[in-house]
Amino acid sequence: MRAFLDNLRLAFGTFLGNPLRSLLTLLGIVIGVTTVITMMALIEGLRIKVNRDLSQLGANTFQATKWPSGFGRFNWQKYAKRPDLTVDDARAIVESCPSVRAVGPADDEGGQKVATSSTETRPSVRITGATAEYPETSGITVAFGRFFTETEVVDGRNVAVVGVDVSEALFPGVDPINHEIRIKGRPFTIIGVLQRRGSFLGMMSMDNLVITPLPTFMLLYGKKRSLDLNIQARDPELVSKAQDEVSNLLRRRRGVGPQEEDNFEVVTNESMTDSFNQLSQVITIAGFGVCLLSLVVGGIGILNIMLVSVTERTKEIGIRKALGARKRRILGQFATEAVMLALVGGAIGVGLGFGLAFLGRWMLGFPTEVPPWAVALSLGMSSGVGLLFGIYPAARAAKLDPVEAMRSE
Repeated sequence: MRAFLDNLRLAFGTFLGNPLRSLLTLLGIVIGVTTVITMMALIEGLRIKVNRDLSQLGANTFQATKWPSGFGRFNWQKYAKRPDLTVDDARAIVESCPSVRAVGPADDEGGQKVATSSTETRPSVRITGATAEYPETSGITVAFGRFFTETEVVDGRNVAVVGVDVSEALFPGVDPINHEIRIKGRPFTIIGVLQRRGSFLGMMSMDNLVITPLPTFMLLYGKKRSLDLNIQARDPELVSKAQDEVSNLLRRRRGVGPQEEDNFEVVTNESMTDSFNQLSQVITIAGFGVCLLSLVVGGIGILNIMLVSVTERTKEIGIRKALGARKRRILGQFATEAVMLALVGGAIGVGLGFGLAFLGRWMLGFPTEVPPWAVALSLGMSSGVGLLFGIYPAARAAKLDPVEAMRSE
């Protein structure tokens, strides 16, 4: 233990004796560790955010859609050939699937303008067409006012429920209920305002929307559309059974053969989470690849500086060996210096990574969370690189002949 403490003291003395040279040597390690910590903070924060946002949809809800949902890359031309999902499909699911409580068909158009007689929003509002079942099948809640009724949907009334962002933009400080807005020149009366939900993944606001009855929406944006069928199971324990019932029914209605793949998608919270986890694993591997490359560069710097250090201190090594220092003491001294250098670089990188993660959360509102395992792994990889690239210079110092070493200048 005493020998280790002596080696540690000598290592710190060497580092403090040439701080600028040591810091420049560690630049590769600092960059690599900073990259990993920052990337892992972003991925972990996004994972927490994804789970929290998806939980808002409800534990017993899922969706049937024409298009795949997730975070991967898809062959969109293939999916465009699929038949559309319709209101008739929604009615058939309610009538034929005993595990399903409700189905809320819906569709939306993004990047739309909404105006009053004196104010106009930026062209970024999402207009959603839905039925009266939409709140219970999509997880939204009306904060004040009400949602439209089945009669208003059937009659195609010009009524609307708006998100908080739209309400604050068009009617700042004013109760928007019974006020009128215009969408594509058509007047709509506001009957409700949704409870604030925040942003999805810290990027897309879920409060910047207007919901209208589905028939009215189709008059504005066209009837030839594939709908998203938001489905609520009767109980969270029946979700899996409800999914099977919906899949079997849609396959029969669409004439899908026993050996053919589905020409629709059934999307659940779990499938979205699995898709994100697969993407995050790829990003994590890529991040560690960048880190490893930077660590190798940093390791070469440590190898170089340690070889220089051995050359500069050859006489000192000779004197120590002449006074009885064994090879393992010399080996331990220089190996400790190399590992300490790498650990200092790793610690600086961890600190910078935490700083960048904090800045991302504070300035950009981006969710970040540094996982403890990333810190431990980064420091472990740093010390491993220091030991790997420092062992050769240490062994070279330990093999020096004391007489020849003392003669060096």
